[in-house]
Amino acid sequence: MRTAVPGLPTPHPIGLALPALYLDDDFTQRLTAGLDEVLAPVLLTLDCLDAYLDLELAPADFLDWLAGWVAVEVDESWPVALRRAVVRHAVQLHRWRGTARGVELAVRLLTGGTAEVTDTGGVSCSAEPGAAPPAQSPRAHVLIRVADPTAVDTERLRQLVSGMVPAHVPTVVEVTGQ
Repeated sequence: MRTAVPGLPTPHPIGLALPALYLDDDFTQRLTAGLDEVLAPVLLTLDCLDAYLDLELAPADFLDWLAGWVAVEVDESWPVALRRAVVRHAVQLHRWRGTARGVELAVRLLTGGTAEVTDTGGVSCSAEPGAAPPAQSPRAHVLIRVADPTAVDTERLRQLVSGMVPAHVPTVVEVTGQ
């Protein structure tokens, strides 16, 4: 994060805030300079806290921490713009998790492409009271259209989609060109 930045100047040197008696004392000034070096990252972070919480301005290493605040997983290998987008859309990703709309949103964020989700649905009924509902095994098929299918990490995409659908639903992921 923001620790151990060599040569980082402090916005509020402690030595200058001491009574005049200590301004010319070499030992006191060196002691407070050491404290300034330790406290500089803290003071500068607090001075710029609003920028850290703004997704457009937050430093790249801080995005992972913000992602933890909103309970989304981001991969450090993703580009910074993608990590910012995933954190920005965290509420929608949580709201629509387990639905076709949620899968479509996640695929659009990660690939820039479109997804067409076909599933068997979750409702079945019987015409006779007390009869067992018709046997229907749940499944989902996700067709993803991107400009360049070879640029997509299909295994990572399968893992993402499997994490977005209910656990008992087998899923087939297919990546094609537009």
